[in-house]
Amino acid sequence: MKFDGLTNEDFDLFLIDGLEARMDKLISTLRPKLEFLGDHFAPTLSVLAGEEIFPHVAKHARRTINPPNDSWVAFANNKRGYKMLPHFQIGLWHTHLFVWFAIIYESPTKVEYGKKFEKNIDKIVRIIPSTFVWSGDHMKPDAKSMSKNDLLQLFKRVQTVKKAEVLCGINIPREQVVKWTGEELLQHIQDTFSTLVPLYTM
Repeated sequence: MKFDGLTNEDFDLFLIDGLEARMDKLISTLRPKLEFLGDHFAPTLSVLAGEEIFPHVAKHARRTINPPNDSWVAFANNKRGYKMLPHFQIGLWHTHLFVWFAIIYESPTKVEYGKKFEKNIDKIVRIIPSTFVWSGDHMKPDAKSMSKNDLLQLFKRVQTVKKAEVLCGINIPREQVVKWTGEELLQHIQDTFSTLVPLYTM
């Protein structure tokens, strides 16, 4: 398929009432784009990460009542799943596009990552731009830039709190995203992944 970028329609679908109606729209308009992004970036991430990376498009299959508030494609070094693993994501909320590196609460390696990040805090502050944002909860749309001290608290928390998570990346307002051509959007995502990969390989 030719990728023309994202439109207001893609973001607005998260305002549609009802699980069935929202899912119908998501499957018909947004999911093909997420599948394209998955196929497009899996080879790139495989080269950057130094191991084979597989795309996983969110299916929202377990939902029976509440419609999804966001949707995404995730990338991990396992064909069968990604939640247990450090992974990358491209996705949308109603308000913005996100591009993440994520270690979420299901990951059995998150304590080791927390220790490694704490030990390498100076390097992380140096290589991750101040324009990038951090989060401790993938279920919430808000994220923020963090000081070195904030980051240390985040990295310590992920070592001791079962539900704690670490996510880093960019949130781009929809108003900006819909102005970009498909090529411009792909380039922004590519640049973001290139910046985030050192966190993955650490």
